[in-house]
Amino acid sequence: MTGTLLGPPQGPADPSGPPVVRIEGTPVRCGTTSWADRSLVRDGLFYPRKTMTASERLAYYCTQLAVAEIATTYRFPPTADLARQWVARTPEGFRFDVRCWSLLTRGPTLPDSLWPDLHDEVRGELRHRRRLYADHLSEGALEECWVRFAHALVPLRDAGRLGAVVLHYPSWFTPKPDSLDVLTGARAALAGFEVAVELTSPRWFEDDACDTTLEWLEGAGIGFVCIDGPANGPRATPPVVATTSDLALVRFRGRRYQEGEPWTWPYRYSDAELAGWVPRIRELATASAEVHVLMDNTWRSDAVDNARTLARLLAGPRG
Repeated sequence: MTGTLLGPPQGPADPSGPPVVRIEGTPVRCGTTSWADRSLVRDGLFYPRKTMTASERLAYYCTQLAVAEIATTYRFPPTADLARQWVARTPEGFRFDVRCWSLLTRGPTLPDSLWPDLHDEVRGELRHRRRLYADHLSEGALEECWVRFAHALVPLRDAGRLGAVVLHYPSWFTPKPDSLDVLTGARAALAGFEVAVELTSPRWFEDDACDTTLEWLEGAGIGFVCIDGPANGPRATPPVVATTSDLALVRFRGRRYQEGEPWTWPYRYSDAELAGWVPRIRELATASAEVHVLMDNTWRSDAVDNARTLARLLAGPRG
């Protein structure tokens, strides 16, 4: 099986659009979780000039890679005006995956990220805490947060630029009835959008739980984010490769872990490590309508280089 690479993953800007690998007709888009990471812009060798504006950098990124995750929306919800800018600055055929705001996925949240008119909806005794959580808000206010977050993404969706809204849950979010209720509520709040979930607790995948988890996600209409990460340590994630929706997603976190270190950074994947994923991604392509592969090892040019290398490997002959 071979893939077709539409547009070169390296070289000068290609006005024909972002480079998309097609495997038996299924588009596979490789990219990163940031096109504007500080170390990439300041110290990386990806962009042709250090003096490029933000819009020029995004335009150049789109000639080299076909998808990007907007991770800043995990800390602060986007606005519709900002979404329209992302549309205006990208060509047809490009996709954004958007990480869901932390408040909506039960994570610790910066109080300043909450809309000012909803501050009075935080319970009085909790208004001066350094971190805000979903259960600090009234039920009505939390519903309004979902409505506003979804509304901001409509320009991306309507322009065909939106891939999935990615729900990232903390490690304490484990498989139990309350968690399934939370996921069901998120799916309902984002009706009309493609939704995928990144589950960080290994309990979702232990023993027979893995099949149960995947079957439940498929039935709920929620995509599954495959993870390549450390094999040991607190960020260890079982290497589950599966798709539960029409859009398959793979995230490369980096594999290095050292005892006593919560995270060892940076990590640049070798060509051999990336090649090991080629047959897995090709299998995902046969079982889905589209595949997004995101490099989350954003340090200098590591992520963009790894993404372009993987695109070339996927486009090459099977062997």
